[in-house]
Amino acid sequence: MFSETVKVNLAEDAEARPVAVLVQKASQFECKVYIQSGDKKINAKSIMGMMSLGLMQDEEVTVSAEGDDAEKAVETLSKYLQNAK
Repeated sequence: MFSETVKVNLAEDAEARPVAVLVQKASQFECKVYIQSGDKKINAKSIMGMMSLGLMQDEEVTVSAEGDDAEKAVETLSKYLQNAK
C-alpha cells in the first residue's frame, strides 16, 4: 500500500468539476484508491462518495492506494489535488 498526505489546492470558485476530474483520474487505475479526510475514508472512484467528502481549500487529505499501479495512482492524484486550478 502506498499513501501520501497532501494539502488540497482548489480554485476558489471550484464546485463539482475538480471532484469529477479527480474521480476520472482515479478510475484510470486498476488499483483500489482512497482519499481520507479526518475519519472519512472514501473510494476515490466513487463520484457520490467524493462529493460527500466536501474537499476544502488548504485541507490536508491522505491519498492511498493498493494494487499493481498503486504508486503511480498516489503520485498522479496527489499532484492533481495540489494543483487543481
